[in-house]
Amino acid sequence: MVTDSGALAASYAACEHLARTHYENFPVASRLLPKAIRPHVAAVYAFARSADDVADEPGRETAERLGILTAYRQKLMQGTRRVPGSGYRLPDPTRAEFFPALFDTIERFDLPVPLFTDLLSAFEQDVTTSRYETWSELLDYCRRSANPIGRIVLRLSGYRDEALHRASDDVCTALQLTNFWQDLAVDWPRGRLYVPEEVWLPHGATIADLTGGTWTPAWQAALVECGQRTRALFERGRQVCDGVSGRLRYELRATWLGGTRILDRLETGRFNAFAARASLGPADWAMIALRTVTWKT
Repeated sequence: MVTDSGALAASYAACEHLARTHYENFPVASRLLPKAIRPHVAAVYAFARSADDVADEPGRETAERLGILTAYRQKLMQGTRRVPGSGYRLPDPTRAEFFPALFDTIERFDLPVPLFTDLLSAFEQDVTTSRYETWSELLDYCRRSANPIGRIVLRLSGYRDEALHRASDDVCTALQLTNFWQDLAVDWPRGRLYVPEEVWLPHGATIADLTGGTWTPAWQAALVECGQRTRALFERGRQVCDGVSGRLRYELRATWLGGTRILDRLETGRFNAFAARASLGPADWAMIALRTVTWKT
């Protein structure tokens, strides 16, 4: 744990700045969250966002990306064990500024370190894996790339109930999948396809159509199936919104409503990501705000 209060305050400030300024589909550390945990959510987000950028941002070779992520893992493990060497230097010093706040947050709330190493393993997989054969493989990726964030937020808020955590997993996975379907036209030119082969192949879809930017009935049918599976996860996890109290309840409701609204938009557009990227406008956010406070269990 960092003992230099000035360095710790500066680290939290850097994390909160990143959380405020980086674009996301859904608000991060928003005012709907309990005020006491917002800096800690921002610290977790800064760690995850910066590591994810290592996997995704252009200009680096595979070996360099994996090397930096290995350095993240080493710094994480050394810092949380509080052994000599916790000052392990990252190849990019600008990323190290997030770690004092992260270490402080992990120690204050007794957060399981495997949740953070799971995130890193998912980012490493992003570097080495561009397609998925089965739905199970994709869900395992989501288990590590998305679900830890929900579990961490619940633990920061004082919730340790495993049933609640499992419901959170369903919502987090559904949000991750919705983002995949939303960004298909963005990911494909980068060589990534998250629709599992066992889903698109039986519908008669072909890779050649994606390469040509052609949205066919076969790809539409495949994405409709993906959408139905995603919708089922949203519904199964909905109980997490009712299993918490206070401001967190409204944050989770708004997040759930935002995710399902994007899925609505995708369905309306026949999942054709090549035509336009599904997004939310002022009318959608007004509806989400209204339904957040008039939520029916």
